[in-house]
Amino acid sequence: MEKIYIAVLSGGPSSEHEVSLKSGEMVKDGLDKERYEPIPVRIFKNGTWELDARDIRKNAAGVFIAMHGTYGEDGTVQSILETHGIPYTGSDSYASALGMNKFLSLRLFRDGGLSVPATILLTQREWRKDFHAIEKRVIQEIGFPLVIKPNNQGSSVGVHIVRKKEELREALAHTLGFYREVLAQEFIEGREFTCGVLDHGWTESAFPLLPTEIVPRASEFFDYKAKYEEGGSMEITPPENLSSHDVKNIRGSALSAHILIGASGFSRTDMIMDKKGTVYVLEINTIPGLTKESLIPKEAAASGMSFAKLLDTIVDSGFTRWRKKNS
Repeated sequence: MEKIYIAVLSGGPSSEHEVSLKSGEMVKDGLDKERYEPIPVRIFKNGTWELDARDIRKNAAGVFIAMHGTYGEDGTVQSILETHGIPYTGSDSYASALGMNKFLSLRLFRDGGLSVPATILLTQREWRKDFHAIEKRVIQEIGFPLVIKPNNQGSSVGVHIVRKKEELREALAHTLGFYREVLAQEFIEGREFTCGVLDHGWTESAFPLLPTEIVPRASEFFDYKAKYEEGGSMEITPPENLSSHDVKNIRGSALSAHILIGASGFSRTDMIMDKKGTVYVLEINTIPGLTKESLIPKEAAASGMSFAKLLDTIVDSGFTRWRKKNS
């Protein structure tokens, strides 16, 4: 059997560069060696490629994108690969860009019938023009407690929980000092869950994996530290002390988010269930982490799928979507 050469892209100019390198290494080592020949391709922090797209097209049948955050998950890499006619894993450039924009994706989820926290979009320009007006608007429209976070970042980078007025200005000033667009969002008290979804390259084939409950240990919520530091959180797959009805709602919300955003291959949706049992969608990740600490591999394993089979499913989905799009 002739092996399929797959370029594994990792790194990139984002705050999740190091996590992406770990994902890329896991993918390279985890691909079925009887079927695939991985070609590791690192994208450096300045945006230069170890092997450019033209050479990738000559030497590989397609690309496995193991990149997270800006550049890798926001449609940029996808657009580059599309321009060069190279098949790749995961969502297309449009769905990737939409998924990375939390404000737009939350509006889409809300309009599609999912529950989402009350959210407003704030900009650096508005803050610099009149920060008193911004503070007043946040207090009036959201209230306390609330969450301040960047609109276009993954892995819960730059997230602040604000419980009183005295903390608000510092949180806004800090976040808007780094990011052009920031969300002020209703804080939902409850249990945190995440749930992966896979498909075979077309919408109707999408199916949810078993969900995971997140119990952060190192911080107050499932932030970067809780996600990637060993012992940062307790992850329970499948969740305990949860009715079949609640499990169905969590899985259904993840599946709906995947379909509404137009995701392909795989995704992972983060949610909170309040004390009344309402499941609130927080965000979707169109390229979830694939490190040893990541949740999609754990959910796949709990659903009876090995890591090699998970990667195989993602690759096959990418090739199928590509063929359908270009047939």
